[in-house]
Amino acid sequence: MKQKSTQRGRARGSEQIRSTTVLCVRKDGKVVMAGDGQVTLGEHVVKHTAKKIRRLYEDKILAGFAGSTADALSLFGRFEGKLQEYHGNLPKAAVELAKEWRMDRALRHLDALLVVADGKATFLISGHGDIIEPDDGITAIGSGGPFALAAARALAKHSKLTAREVAQEAMRIASEICIFTNGNFTVEEL
Repeated sequence: MKQKSTQRGRARGSEQIRSTTVLCVRKDGKVVMAGDGQVTLGEHVVKHTAKKIRRLYEDKILAGFAGSTADALSLFGRFEGKLQEYHGNLPKAAVELAKEWRMDRALRHLDALLVVADGKATFLISGHGDIIEPDDGITAIGSGGPFALAAARALAKHSKLTAREVAQEAMRIASEICIFTNGNFTVEEL
């Protein structure tokens, strides 16, 4: 019996890997990126300590991913290449990655989102050619992204917490709401 495919090309009835909350907070001259460690396959948690954020280009740029791990790692490799090519110029590397991701036949089918940041800018990059710089310096992706984003915005606006404290508390709140997010966080700061 042939399985019908869904909009993302996955077969119905097959197990879908779900995971990820990645949050980036820019406040008081600091930028912090936090990611949870959970990977879920169907109804089962299969990993608690996944690393979804990385330091790139001489540790001057933070990058986090949501979506397919293999796709995201492939994109990290291409993004690192763009950073090298453009000597760490984050906006230029982000634009060039988004253009390539959208135009290349093989890359077009990659299922992931990236959040990248340096000391000056933060961008969300998608395979549709989107490069979005958040107005308030706070952005989030993944299953728990909307929860973490709402919490981070409220905490940043109505508290005296540092960027790191905002990120950690917002991630904790997201982990209490989203079943695809755990409390095992990786946190990086520039």
